[in-house]
Amino acid sequence: MKKHTRREFGATALSVIAASVLPAPFVRAADKKYDPGASDTEIKLGQTVPHSGPGSLYGVLGRVGEAHFQMLNDKGGINGRTVKFLTMDDAYSAPKCVEATRRLVEQEEVLALYGSLGTAPQTAVHKYLNSKGIPQLLLNTGASKWNDPKNFKWTMAGLPLYPTEARILAKHVVSVKPNAKIGILYQNDDFGRDFLGPFKKVLADAGGKAQVIMEQTYDLTDPTVDSQLINLSKSGADVFYNITTGKATSQSIRKVAELGWKPLQLLSAGSTGRSILSAAGLENAKDIVAIRYNKEVGVPRYEKDADVVAFEELRKKYLPNIDPDNTIAFAGYGQAATMGEILRRCGDDLTRANVLKHATTLAGFHSPYFLDGINYSYTPDDYTPMKTLYVSIFNGKDWDLSGEPMTE
Repeated sequence: MKKHTRREFGATALSVIAASVLPAPFVRAADKKYDPGASDTEIKLGQTVPHSGPGSLYGVLGRVGEAHFQMLNDKGGINGRTVKFLTMDDAYSAPKCVEATRRLVEQEEVLALYGSLGTAPQTAVHKYLNSKGIPQLLLNTGASKWNDPKNFKWTMAGLPLYPTEARILAKHVVSVKPNAKIGILYQNDDFGRDFLGPFKKVLADAGGKAQVIMEQTYDLTDPTVDSQLINLSKSGADVFYNITTGKATSQSIRKVAELGWKPLQLLSAGSTGRSILSAAGLENAKDIVAIRYNKEVGVPRYEKDADVVAFEELRKKYLPNIDPDNTIAFAGYGQAATMGEILRRCGDDLTRANVLKHATTLAGFHSPYFLDGINYSYTPDDYTPMKTLYVSIFNGKDWDLSGEPMTE
């Protein structure tokens, strides 16, 4: 698209006359506002996710983002501009995330970052991005720290906040097993710890009859979590709260089955993707309880859903090597569509401040990834991504939803 600029006539009246006779499709350059990363022809976006290392399962988020924006570009882009999307590998490592993020901001000069993954890696660049006024949007982490518009207005989570999820799961345990003995396996970082306090507080507020009797931790570099699961299975726990990600989730679900341990299993929502459960063995995941807010791909229930059909068309054309039941890819599709909507609403004001404005006023927007009845709830004063969630049980093939979504 050719760049159109207003001629400098030197007189206000002549400028107004000149503008008034431009054909309708043209917009005066003076009406357009750009920050680095945006121009008449292009919008640059960045992201860091683990394309390698222990979290590489989530690298598909970047690949599906590339595919989505390529699809949009093939159709004319967003408001006439092509999107250049740069997804960089941070290997789920904080130092590598810092390096990749600084490159995106200082060398590539992206307008904004979206969909980056991991509490620890994103914490490492949290202050840096806010000090520079770079939007850090739709993060693939639900840490409570991301809901701090007063002190860190440029950062917004894209997943249900972990405390919200933990409180709802704890209430479920109290309702179905009021005298539960609970064993917990959690990732030894901010991600894991963010679930514990709210979960335990609900138990205490309920009278303390349901109690945590053992906690086990693991590090992302651990080759297996077998020893932790053996300890938990011997503890006498009849509830297992599984606060893990990626490979560790698949390993733990499979190990519980191998041990013949049959607790009520609770799983963090970010680890319920079809590829994770398939790696564990779907039969081993039967009866797991989790919070749900999203549709599935590759299952009969949603095969005629318009958003699922649209994703499948994208997958076949641009990502044929990705399995059709990869829900992590579908999640990435939903986030890319949401980021595209934010940019669409920005029109010709492609400043970072305007990107943030439209991100924080998304309340009511329905991502193609979401279940019916669930929408974003962001407001400028409250960055909680969504407050309405379902409790669900995996039946070995699909998730059976609770009758009505629960609002915190």
